[in-house]
Amino acid sequence: MMGYGYGGVWMWLFGLLTLAGLVLLAAVAVRATGGGITRTPRASGPDTARSLGRSHAQEILDARYANGEIGTEEYRARLKALQDH
Repeated sequence: MMGYGYGGVWMWLFGLLTLAGLVLLAAVAVRATGGGITRTPRASGPDTARSLGRSHAQEILDARYANGEIGTEEYRARLKALQDH
């Protein structure tokens, strides 16, 4: 016997490493072709607003304006105050 039976262990290890390399290569290929994580938000919601640089206070102000709780003049004044700080 050559290697006293240890050749099989090395063959298994080489096979597993090859398989892991192929899976890694496939994952890199998928991400490179556009299937990976997007850098620009596509959906709307509170997390999207924050990622676009809007504060939580501005989200609340926008919601109040959209619901008709405040008028245009008050909205603009409060928005200006938020942007100044």
